[in-house]
Amino acid sequence: MLNEFKTFAMRGNVIDMAVGVIMGGAFGKIVSSLVNDVIMPPVGVLIGGVDFKDLAITLKKAVTDADGVVTAPAVTLNYGMFLQNTFD
Repeated sequence: MLNEFKTFAMRGNVIDMAVGVIMGGAFGKIVSSLVNDVIMPPVGVLIGGVDFKDLAITLKKAVTDADGVVTAPAVTLNYGMFLQNTFD
């Protein structure tokens, strides 16, 4: 059984796929950092210092009790996160 697995794993396809998955994960982090740390800050300055992650439309306000404790969180449409992920 071990020899069969070794034969299967040593075929080029499995090793190539594993290397591709690892490289894809690393490249994804590089692209995310490029967008979040290099591209988006100047874009935010150009449009007035807006952080895209904070852009949202409140569909329903948060419900609080008499003591000010939130009993039901606000319902928001977070289109800023969508824009951020689209650029990413």
